[in-house]
Amino acid sequence: MRRSIKSLLITSLVFTPLIALAGAANAGDPYGIWQRPSTGTQVRFYDCGGKLCGKVVAVREAARKKEIGVMIMTDAPKTGDKKWQGDMRDAGTGTVYSDVVVTLQSAGSLKVRGCVMMICRAEMWTRVK
Repeated sequence: MRRSIKSLLITSLVFTPLIALAGAANAGDPYGIWQRPSTGTQVRFYDCGGKLCGKVVAVREAARKKEIGVMIMTDAPKTGDKKWQGDMRDAGTGTVYSDVVVTLQSAGSLKVRGCVMMICRAEMWTRVK
């Protein structure tokens, strides 16, 4: 019994810092599922060949169900510290917006900013998982 407690303690001491490091590494990237506040749409951002891609994975409204699976961002290169820039598609209308900037504000907050004819708008998306 005493040996198993000692073994458990050693295992905990070894693996706990490794798990914390893995979480810290993920805190610096936008990969995961994010929710858009204006529509409730959930988008999974992921690494695609060193660039950022995003796909709709869930919607709040039944009328938007056809948007699930739509790629809204493909091959956006990293342009700065925690910042990616590229084209983003409106999954509902199919309209493509150029030079949309995606910035990781914190582990749970993602800023998505785009402009149309010099009128710019930004939204803060929340990490779901």
